[in-house]
Amino acid sequence: MSNYIFKRKINLLIIIFLFIPLIALSHIPNQSYIYLRIYETEGIEGRFEINTREINKIFGTDFKNGVKFSDVKPYIEEIKSYLLKHTSFASDLGSHKIILEDGKSDIFPYTLGDFVQVYFHLENTNILPKNLTVNYSAAFEKDDTHRGYLITEYSWRDGVINEEANITLDFSPSKTQDTMDLSKSSIWNGFYAMIKQGVWHIWIGLDHILFLLALILPSVVRRRKDKAFGWEPVQTFKSAFLNIVKVITFFTIAHTITLTLASLEIVKLPSQLVESIIAFSIGLAAFHNIKPIFKLKDWTIAFIFGLFHGFGFASVLGDLGLTNEFLTFSLLGFNIGVELGQLAIIAAIFPVLFLIRKLRLYPKILITLSVLLIIISLYWFIERVFDVDFPADEYIIRKLYLFAVWLGLR
Repeated sequence: MSNYIFKRKINLLIIIFLFIPLIALSHIPNQSYIYLRIYETEGIEGRFEINTREINKIFGTDFKNGVKFSDVKPYIEEIKSYLLKHTSFASDLGSHKIILEDGKSDIFPYTLGDFVQVYFHLENTNILPKNLTVNYSAAFEKDDTHRGYLITEYSWRDGVINEEANITLDFSPSKTQDTMDLSKSSIWNGFYAMIKQGVWHIWIGLDHILFLLALILPSVVRRRKDKAFGWEPVQTFKSAFLNIVKVITFFTIAHTITLTLASLEIVKLPSQLVESIIAFSIGLAAFHNIKPIFKLKDWTIAFIFGLFHGFGFASVLGDLGLTNEFLTFSLLGFNIGVELGQLAIIAAIFPVLFLIRKLRLYPKILITLSVLLIIISLYWFIERVFDVDFPADEYIIRKLYLFAVWLGLR
C-alpha cells in the first residue's frame, strides 16, 4: 500500500509540474492583458483583453459566464474610454496615441469568465522606437490583487511568432509603469524562429509525415526484376540512405517553389482542393509501393506531390500572421526547418527499417503499412472533399486518453 501511495504522489507531482506553465499563463479572471504585434514597417498594433468579472467590478454590471458580445455592446464605448484613460504608450520618439479600431471588438470565451477584446494600433510607430514605455492601471482601483500583463504576441526580429504566453511587462497597483527594450532585436532572431517553426510544423503535420513514411518504406529494399512482386534488401546503408535523402530533398525543393509562389500571391489554390490532394497523395504513394503505377523515379514522384504540399504549408504561414516584412528570410528559414525536420524523421525511421530489411516478413510489413496508409488517405480524402467530420478522430483521441490512464499518466 505504501508503494501505491508513493506512486500516486509522484504522479501527482508530475502532473502539477506539467500543468504549472498552463496555470501561470492561462487567462485568469483578475488579470488583464495587452497583446502587441510589432511590425518593422507597419508599426505596432495590439488588443486589450479584460475579464467580464473585472468589468463587473469597475462598472457595476452583472455579466455571467457565457456572455455574448451583443450583451456587452451597450457598454463597449464606456469600456474603451476606460481603457484609454488607464493606458498610455511613449518612447524616445514621443507619445504614441492609441487609435482604437472601429468595429473590431469581440468576446474571447473562457470558463473562468469571458474576456472583452478591444483592438488598436499605435500612432507614429512606422519607424520603430528603441524602447517603449507603457503606463497601465486598469482595474487596480477596484481590486488591489489585480495584475496586468503586456504580452509580445508577434515580433519577427525578436523571434516571436504568434506566441500568447510571452510575457514582456507586468503591472500591479505599486508598479503601473514599465519599459520594453526594442533595440536588441535582430534578423537572426526571426530567421532562427522561422527555422524552428518549419521543424515544428513538419512534426505536427501528420499528413506530411505519413507521405514521407510512404516514401521511406521501400527505401531499404529493391524490386526484383525477375518477379512481379519480389523484393530484395539493399546491400549498403550509405547508398540507400543517400538515395532517400535525395528523394526527400526533391520533395523540399518542390514545396519551396509553391510555398514561395503562394506567399507572394502569384499562384493561389483553394485550400479544400489542396488539402484533398495532399490526403490523396499519401494513398497514391502507398499504392505505388504495392503495385508500381508510375514509370517515374521516386524523386520525381516526391517532387510532383511536393508541389501540392507547398500550398498546404502556405496556409501555415498565413496562420502565423506573417506579412511581407522579411519574407525572403521567413521563407528560407521555414523551408530549412522543414528539411531539417524531415531529415530528423528519416534519421529516426530509416536505421530501424535497414536493420529489419532482411527479414522474410519485411515485404509483408511494407505492404501492410502501405494498405494502412491507403485507408487513412481515403478517410482524410473523403472528409476533406465533402467537408465532413467522421467520428473516428474523436474515437482515437479517446483511446489515447484511456491508454494514458492505463500508463498512470492521468
